Amino acid sequence: MYVYDEANNLAKAIQESKEYKEYKSVKEELKSSPEMKAKIDEFEKIRYEVQVMSFQGEKQDEEKMKKLQEMYEILMKEPKIKEYFDIEVRFNIMLADVNKIISESVKELL
Repeated sequence: MYVYDEANNLAKAIQESKEYKEYKSVKEELKSSPEMKAKIDEFEKIRYEVQVMSFQGEKQDEEKMKKLQEMYEILMKEPKIKEYFDIEVRFNIMLADVNKIISESVKELL
């Protein structure tokens, strides 16, 4: 058994998964709407900034957190954007589960 072959098989299985296909489809659909894409891009930019601050151990910027929450509430009222976020969560859960399985297999070495 070759690890790289299995990794390539896993990559292919992920690309063939329901979660991947749905996420890709809705993401492409949203790209065709410049207005919705711009809203999501702005939200993701702020979300990223908040995550970076958190990872670096910096104090959370209350203003950014409030803006992020407000944007999220507004975006969730758009059915297609809500669907995008729901599918994004399912896709990320799948990836996290796969990472956990791999991590568990080597934890005794770490």
